[in-house]
Amino acid sequence: VQLQASGGGLVQPGGYLRLSCAASGNIFSINYMAWYRQAPGKQRELVASITSGGSTYYAGSVKDRYTISRDNAKNTVYLQMNSLKLEDTAVYYCNMRILLSSRLERDYWGQGTQVTVSS
Repeated sequence: VQLQASGGGLVQPGGYLRLSCAASGNIFSINYMAWYRQAPGKQRELVASITSGGSTYYAGSVKDRYTISRDNAKNTVYLQMNSLKLEDTAVYYCNMRILLSSRLERDYWGQGTQVTVSS
């Protein structure tokens, strides 16, 4: 199984970006999808998550600005980021808990995509 993230880039404050992360390989189902980020000199932090049932979680710093969604048919998770701030600059990583069979679940990470907010 591989996760391929895309959509990062350079944007001005107040701008927007949409990140995507697609899983490929021998996938039975995907229970949990999430986005993390890591800024220089800081620990990786959970930004948003979404369960197979559609329940979402957002970190306080991004609530009302970011929206996480998923397309189960495409094994893909998205992160719509609006009203971006300088402090949103980080490498963003997707994470998925994937069932490889009805009894085997493993944790996978994407390669990271750089988001830079700068004027």
